[in-house]
Order: sequence, then structure tokens, then C-alpha cells
Amino acid sequence: MRYFDTIQEVQITQDSLTRARTFAEQVTPTVNYADTHQANRHKVRHDHFVSKVGEEAVKTIFEKLNHRVRGPDYTIYAGKGKSWEADLFIDDVQLAVKTQTAEAGKRFELSWTFQLGPYRRDPILNQPEAWVCFVEYDEPKNLCRVFPPFQIKELTFEAPKLERLQKVKIAVYARTLSLPKGV
Repeated sequence: MRYFDTIQEVQITQDSLTRARTFAEQVTPTVNYADTHQANRHKVRHDHFVSKVGEEAVKTIFEKLNHRVRGPDYTIYAGKGKSWEADLFIDDVQLAVKTQTAEAGKRFELSWTFQLGPYRRDPILNQPEAWVCFVEYDEPKNLCRVFPPFQIKELTFEAPKLERLQKVKIAVYARTLSLPKGV
């Protein structure tokens, strides 16, 4: 699955932004993040938008490398019907995508979180062989930096910077990712 080993940059198309924005607006009323103490609907909507932008960026990279990509999934699932299926499938191999904005990365250190709470837990954490791509999204430039895929077993997990998230999430920091020298 590691078809590239350096960070790739992707300019996000207007079509991708529109799809992501529409999805975020439609999904926000259907979710409840009380377990992570997130009641700010604007932030929830923005987080969903950023997630889909990251998925679109990763899709673009793999398609440019001539791989068959299925996803992102823009289905709105009701209540407990939320899908925990992989974000993308690359040649039928599951790939999770985690995205953080460059702005948040400056405030909290560039990192990506996984659900690790008593009510919601990312199933991928139980799959050491599973693959994940990390993305940094620079909103003002509409530019994504896509990190090469990593397997869960290769990652170093640490507590998130925000204390209120430390009981419900776990983080991977960019500084811990093994990339070729000079990246």
C-alpha cells in the first residue's frame, strides 16, 4: 500500500469543496458528539467538511498513481447506523484518512486523533495491519499535504494536547511519523 513515501501536495478542486461542504451541512444535524464535549455545531460541521476534503485529496493522489479508488462515501447514515467502514478503498484495500487543518496544527501541534472513548472507538485501532493516510489541509490555499500511508502498528500514539479530549481520543503527531530524511 505504500505507493509513495514522501508528502504529496494536492490543490483541492471546487467540485471537491462543494461535495464536502454539502455533506457537512447535511450530516451535522444527524450527529451527537456529547461524549467528546463538542456541542458547537459550527465546529462539528467544519470538522466533517475538513474530513471529506482530506479524503478527496488522498483519492486524487492514488488516482494519479493509477490506482482504483472507491470513495469517499457521501451517504448520510441515521443515528447508530453510522458506518465505520474505511474512508477509501485503494485497489480493494481499506484505507482510513485523518485530516487536520494547518491552523489547528499550529495551535495544537500537527496531529490527528482517533476515537478511544467508552461510547465510540475507532475499530481500526484493533487492526494493526490496517492502513491510514494523514492529511494537513491549508484552508486559505485550498491545498492538502498528504502523508504516505502507514499501518496502525507503525504509529506512536500519545495523548491529545486538549485535556478534555484525553479520556475519549488518542493522537498521532506528525513529528513521530517515519519519513525519508529531508521531508
